[in-house]
Amino acid sequence: MIMADKIIEQRKRNGWSQEELAEKLGVSRQAVSKWEGAQSVPDLNKVIAMAGLFGVSTDYLLKDEMETDPSFPIEEAGPVEGAEEGPVRRVSMEESNTFLAVTRQASSQIAIGVLLCILSPIFVVLGSIAGSRGIIPLTEDQGAILGVIILMLFIAAAVFLFVKNGMQLSKFSYLEEEIIDTEYGVTGMVKERRQKFEHIHMMWMTIGIILCVLSAVPVLVSSLINEKSSMLVGIGVCVTLALIAVGVWMIVKVSIIWEGYQKLLEEGDYSRKKKKSKKGILSGIYWALVTAIYLAYSFWTMDWRRSWIIWPVAGVLFAVVRIIEEAMLNRE
Repeated sequence: MIMADKIIEQRKRNGWSQEELAEKLGVSRQAVSKWEGAQSVPDLNKVIAMAGLFGVSTDYLLKDEMETDPSFPIEEAGPVEGAEEGPVRRVSMEESNTFLAVTRQASSQIAIGVLLCILSPIFVVLGSIAGSRGIIPLTEDQGAILGVIILMLFIAAAVFLFVKNGMQLSKFSYLEEEIIDTEYGVTGMVKERRQKFEHIHMMWMTIGIILCVLSAVPVLVSSLINEKSSMLVGIGVCVTLALIAVGVWMIVKVSIIWEGYQKLLEEGDYSRKKKKSKKGILSGIYWALVTAIYLAYSFWTMDWRRSWIIWPVAGVLFAVVRIIEEAMLNRE
């Protein structure tokens, strides 16, 4: 076992993140990252410091042929503050590659499902307009009913995609819940892939957020031109929903892929501390409630031209939910 693997193993055994180990050694997180990725080697002073922190000998860290340290047996070592309780699950390179492939595929299909949900009300608005204008041989109410049928088909397709991909990803749920220890080379591979994807992630997130922010413009412009024209306002609502759908599609797709990297690296929302505190329950409940409120209000009032506003408002309020959730986790 090379020094890089030993540093990773001992750091995770003690329940420290790269940032925490770097702080204890008085170096940057990037330095620790390079040591663990076998891109550089710590100087002798840092090796001695790490040996003291880990409770092992310097020979154990420096000599690749030493798989264990007989001078400092782990069984006799006292408990370390911050150490994780319970078994550590080993994750292989093959397992990691499979997970990343499944995550990338699921990201596309789940994002399409979200896209279908947000786009679905468009057909209710268009059916109503087409019926009232005589574009189709139906009345305004009949056109709206036809739109509702299409809406339900879209939602059914979205639910199918959610369930299908949810079942595939559930096979890797331990990455969100259990403490993991990756085999040699996995951390370096994941970091390399994440670094290549970072530019796409940032660009898509930025464009997606901008589209969501600008989504209200078509409705405002159509109302400004002719507030009494139901057709013009309806078209504005459809364009608004389309902008929101594309923006959210972009955000969801890259976010799922990014979270896949974080799960394998045990970083961000999937750090060991947050795994122990079962992070994410409040967020999940929040979006389930938002979806229920949106569908209940829209079907009850059949006012699909206005109910879309629930989504951008919910997106803004979600930032408050996350702040509350983080405060609850830190208190624990």
